[in-house]
Amino acid sequence: MISSFKIFIFQKAVNATVSSIRKPMIEKFPIPIPPLSEQERIVAILDKFDALVNDLTSGLPAEIQARRKQYEYYRNKLLQFPPFQKR
Repeated sequence: MISSFKIFIFQKAVNATVSSIRKPMIEKFPIPIPPLSEQERIVAILDKFDALVNDLTSGLPAEIQARRKQYEYYRNKLLQFPPFQKR
């Protein structure tokens, strides 16, 4: 697609002192549109990705908070020493 666009522009460019392209030249470039079935497949993939991202943005902070509480619990357990007893 990009290489065909580049070839299209080089063929249509106006060559004077500086090569240039005009808006109508770009407007005439044919843009392929995939069949409806392919578009629906792409939409389904993007919907799944969107759901995953949104789930992560709501679920990830809760998971981080739970891990912090777990860390604090075990840190406190490790740092609690029995009272020192003289012999």
